[in-house]
Amino acid sequence: MTQRIALLGNPNTGKTSLFNRLTGSYAHVGNWSGVTVDKKIGKLHGGRGQLVDLPGVYDLDPLSADEAVVARFLMEEQFDAMINIIDASQLERNLQLTAQLLEIGKPLQIGLNMIDVATNRGTQIDARALATALGVEIFPIVARTGDGCDVLLTSLKTEAVTPLHIDYGEATEQAITEIMEQALLQLNERWMAVQYLAGNRVFVEHLERRSSSIIEIRKQLEAQLGRFIHAHITECRRNWAIAMRASAVVEEKTDQKSWTDRIDAVVTHPIFGLPIFFAVLYGLFHITFNWVGSPLSDLLSAFIEGPLSAGVVWILSAIGASGFIQDLLIDGVIAGVGGVLVFVPQIFVLFFFISFLEDSGYMARVAIVMDRFMQMVGLNGKSFIPMIIGFGCNVPGIMAARSVEEERERLVTIFISPFMSCSARLPIYAVFAGSFFASNQALIVLSLYILGIVLALIAAKVFSKILAAEDATSLFMVEQPPYRVPQWLTLWRSTWQKGKGFVRKAGTFIFGGSVVIWLLAYTGPAGFDVNMNDSFLAMIGGVIAMLLVPIGFGTWQAGAALITGFLAKEVVVSTMAIIYAVNESELGRQLSGQFTPLSAYSFMAFVLLYVPCLATVAVIRREVGSAKLTWVASLYGLFVAYGVSFVIYQTGLLLGFS
Repeated sequence: MTQRIALLGNPNTGKTSLFNRLTGSYAHVGNWSGVTVDKKIGKLHGGRGQLVDLPGVYDLDPLSADEAVVARFLMEEQFDAMINIIDASQLERNLQLTAQLLEIGKPLQIGLNMIDVATNRGTQIDARALATALGVEIFPIVARTGDGCDVLLTSLKTEAVTPLHIDYGEATEQAITEIMEQALLQLNERWMAVQYLAGNRVFVEHLERRSSSIIEIRKQLEAQLGRFIHAHITECRRNWAIAMRASAVVEEKTDQKSWTDRIDAVVTHPIFGLPIFFAVLYGLFHITFNWVGSPLSDLLSAFIEGPLSAGVVWILSAIGASGFIQDLLIDGVIAGVGGVLVFVPQIFVLFFFISFLEDSGYMARVAIVMDRFMQMVGLNGKSFIPMIIGFGCNVPGIMAARSVEEERERLVTIFISPFMSCSARLPIYAVFAGSFFASNQALIVLSLYILGIVLALIAAKVFSKILAAEDATSLFMVEQPPYRVPQWLTLWRSTWQKGKGFVRKAGTFIFGGSVVIWLLAYTGPAGFDVNMNDSFLAMIGGVIAMLLVPIGFGTWQAGAALITGFLAKEVVVSTMAIIYAVNESELGRQLSGQFTPLSAYSFMAFVLLYVPCLATVAVIRREVGSAKLTWVASLYGLFVAYGVSFVIYQTGLLLGFS
């Protein structure tokens, strides 16, 4: 029978790194909490079974949607054993989750990770003494490098073990016994009664369906104790964790200041923290668009426009392909797909540095920096983490909103996430910023990112007022990992994982979209091979062209590109390349006859803010579970985009810009 092993631990303890090592798969790893928001299942090396990577939690009592995944898995699904990853530098806090896992009574092994961090902080831990105190095997590991990880599997037992029995006091123990009798729980299910008393809503719903009389048992116990029972149980677990820690800590120095503390004093400074963040973003864009990304894109563009296009023409001519097929492949597929692929180097360069910031630990600090501003709009810093993830792609950013505990805040976070400038918009920025703002590309792109963040905060304030004007913002807690130098292999994997989605879309959405767009441009009411201005594509774009005049780009070409951008934002560039029948290097010159610098910036702002792409709309629908809310989240940005572009363009005209 195939073994099924659950992987559990606090957020950011190295679970996903260990999962990747033991399964040979690649799940996204980041040096911050909230990376895993759903369970991941992988096959262990050697066919030894399945490993289930569960979201990081501090407690089995779920505060957010991702944490509820853990509680439901442990209660409802079958598994044979557990691996608990513990951060040695935060031993007491981590052990409070370990206590709850030991109460379950399943075989458990502990991977003691980040011992080097604990040592640097002046704490020496005796792993053998801790193993004796807990009654389980403990293996020191380094999840990032894989040291000691394989040993975790070689000695993992699956035989039944005696559950941990923490003494919660005579009155509580009597209540536990009564709940077990009323809810028909087995002896090995005592932990479920404890979770019920602790207020775990997953277990409250489950056990109260079995017996409503247990509600009175909990009320009587709280009256007897004179306090909330969950506070009493938490205190007992904390005392147990303190005792376990005391048995294992050999030496502790609390007076030394780490490099992490010194760096945090600067990058999380209440005044300088935000300017530092924007300076970092500016540096990323400058490297991406000026130093590294653009030269590489130019080389790729030269290859596509030269040898590749010439080679395809030669092959088509040699096989006697018709003019229609040649036009379709050259003017449709290569112009459309190639017009987007030339930006792959810039995308990968940007993703590389974003991955560097994630794995270094800096991104977790950005949430701290932004917490003050998020509080002003009814959210907290934790909501900014999905927004940061949205810089890569809005889809995982919206899914990451599951880590936000309060439902109102989760919905607001989902609603504002599409304003984050994802990688799909970068080709559009590259074309327009490179054509109209060549000497200030990084600054222009940075201004768009800042515009998205500012408008997201304003929208958050409005939605917070609409959804629950009187609600208090939830408590903000986020793990602050130590700074570390990222590993090159990890950086490459993370960069490739992010970037391959962009390449994959070039072979699916953009390829299919390019074919359809070219056919619409090739045909019209008069038949085939019509003048572009008389094509079906011109008719479609012309429907909204008049509406776009007040915001600076009232042409059917711009209207058609915006409509097709609903499939994927990259398709905006593909559409323009097909419409103007030019390659990427010449597209900018063609656009200079249709746009001015002012209207170009207005167009970029509109693309930033208007309707999310199809994939983003689909994930919004899944996460909010409501068609009405999906329509609101998807369409309100269209009105915001029009209003903002109108202000930009009309104000620019009044000030004499063109």
